Amino acid sequence: MRTILEHQVNLRVALLDEAWSDPETFVLLPDKGGVTAEWVEAQLSRVPCELHTGHFVMLTSGSTGKPKLIVGSRMRSEGLARTLHQWQDCEPVGQAILTLPLTYTYSFVNQWLWSRVVGRPLVQTAGLSRPEELGATLRQAKDAMLCLVGVQVPLLEQFFAGQAFPGVIRVHFAGGRFPQERLAVVAALFPNASVFNNYGCAEAMPRLTLRRANESPEASNIGRPLPGIELASDKHDALRFRSRFSAVGIVEESSGFTPITDETWTPTGDLGRPTPDGSWQLLGRASEVFKRYGEKISLASLLTTVLANWSGQAAFYREADLRGEEGHVLVLAPAPEDAQVRSLLRALAATHPRTHWPIRVESLDTLPTLSSGKVDSIALRSVPDKRSHWHQRI
Repeated sequence: MRTILEHQVNLRVALLDEAWSDPETFVLLPDKGGVTAEWVEAQLSRVPCELHTGHFVMLTSGSTGKPKLIVGSRMRSEGLARTLHQWQDCEPVGQAILTLPLTYTYSFVNQWLWSRVVGRPLVQTAGLSRPEELGATLRQAKDAMLCLVGVQVPLLEQFFAGQAFPGVIRVHFAGGRFPQERLAVVAALFPNASVFNNYGCAEAMPRLTLRRANESPEASNIGRPLPGIELASDKHDALRFRSRFSAVGIVEESSGFTPITDETWTPTGDLGRPTPDGSWQLLGRASEVFKRYGEKISLASLLTTVLANWSGQAAFYREADLRGEEGHVLVLAPAPEDAQVRSLLRALAATHPRTHWPIRVESLDTLPTLSSGKVDSIALRSVPDKRSHWHQRI
């Protein structure tokens, strides 16, 4: 199988078009994927021979720290791109502006593959790593689509305060919590844009549900499943899906190759519940819901309170307290003033019992992120020199 690396695509995106046109299955890898070439080769040797043509392979590990390869079908993914074109109302869109790496399934399908399938140009940028260049591209945009992750909104506000980019008409968020509390900022930056909350996972390759921002006031509402996709949850709220667009297999070091068929119910790793109107409410990652002194803690719920009272970035990492009870630490970026910390604590106290409060409140200049733009929760835990602003005394 042909291997294509992130920096090669950045230099010449036509490599992807060439690989897509070649029947041989290809592999698209980030430059910093946390795995060796030998590891990738060993896992690829476990992919069945019948998948060595007409497919593509991507690496994902997210915040779990357990890398795996996802095998996608080109035909299925092209079908998803066409479905997204219809359900995201993309016919008026004239171009896609790339701000996330194409090694991320979200931008790969929603932007590169979409642009190939529907014949629209793809404009490459270095994203927020070069804000001046990105700003110049956005000012020149005409009927453009952006794909972002929610944690980028405070940075967009910081870099482009007082500016507006009327040439952007679609803004999509995925890959993390939807920035419901920041929609006024998004609207000021992109006054002509329809904003969408997209939900999915790499195994879904990558889309499951969709909602327009104005269809719900809750960040946790992920909308309704796309046509051809089913969602279900068990008595523990573990969310799973079946999709005619999903990946066809997963390769993990511990278990080898696991096929995904049209009848397979695949776990998302999230918790969720259906609502009476047919949409779904996301309760958070399974790892973000836990018991503390007998009470169920939801970091997603706590983050909603924090972001309603803090204009910067925020994230949690898990840590046991001095008694060995499971807990969590809140990290803010940039460093807050003492009065801002007190205001946050008052907001938490007004909404959540003390057992739900963080063990500590810490800060960094900026939160560590994965190449996809998501917060890197593993790095967040181990980053040195975090500043401490408050800690529980019990």
